[in-house]
Amino acid sequence: MNAAALQSFLAMGGYAAYVWPAYGVFFIVLLIDWLAPQFRRRRLLRELRARMARQNARKERTSQASAAST
Repeated sequence: MNAAALQSFLAMGGYAAYVWPAYGVFFIVLLIDWLAPQFRRRRLLRELRARMARQNARKERTSQASAAST
């Protein structure tokens, strides 16, 4: 493949201004679609850990209060 053929391919028959941004948007959306579940999983795990910590703290306070009243 020579330089003229490569330049012609990259020019996309005069539609390069439309084609290459479309490829760019496609790959950005594909990347976001791949990363979003990972970020969502991290956030959910962080929220669950915090919820469990609050529940454990509440149980400890309840057990301490009941032990102090007896």
